[in-house]
Amino acid sequence: MTGIRIAKGGYTISSAAFCGMGILLLLHPEISAIVLCRGIGVLLMVYGGFKLCGYLSEDLYRLAFQFDLAGGVLAVIVGSLMLIRSDSVMRFLNLILGIVVLMDGLLKLQTAIDARRFGLTQWWIIGAAAVLASAFGLLIMIDPRGSTGVTGAMMLLGLTLLTEGLLNLYVAVYTIKIAKKRVELNNIF
Repeated sequence: MTGIRIAKGGYTISSAAFCGMGILLLLHPEISAIVLCRGIGVLLMVYGGFKLCGYLSEDLYRLAFQFDLAGGVLAVIVGSLMLIRSDSVMRFLNLILGIVVLMDGLLKLQTAIDARRFGLTQWWIIGAAAVLASAFGLLIMIDPRGSTGVTGAMMLLGLTLLTEGLLNLYVAVYTIKIAKKRVELNNIF
């Protein structure tokens, strides 16, 4: 299996796992914070590893993985901290995840703009989802337990993870093109 196939598969599975974690939090906002922290930590480490694999692969469009060196390293570091220092990280969980989601959303917004320049017709879906994910990332940083309470904060975190997962899933499916497409494009031109 090539690096791009591993990266695309891993990116897709990780994105689906983010969606699953988001749905779990929406349905069960009372879940233990320490279990949540460790679960998201493992997920971020795996996701970061696949981001690094994607960055090193030969993606035809070079859209999905263009920022994944820094994003992958950040995800692995944050995930590791969430596992090793769960007790300390818990106080700042919404802030940390908010920063990660906001950063990823803003980078995906740039990906959408690049996709438009590249001629991909559905670039606006990536852009709209990136703006939505960025907004949720900002919201969980601003009001982690303020007006929403603990249950509301956990549900907002779940909605944020679901949105981030859907955004990444769409980017993986729509923009990652396997090298065989390169041969098809070369035959056309």
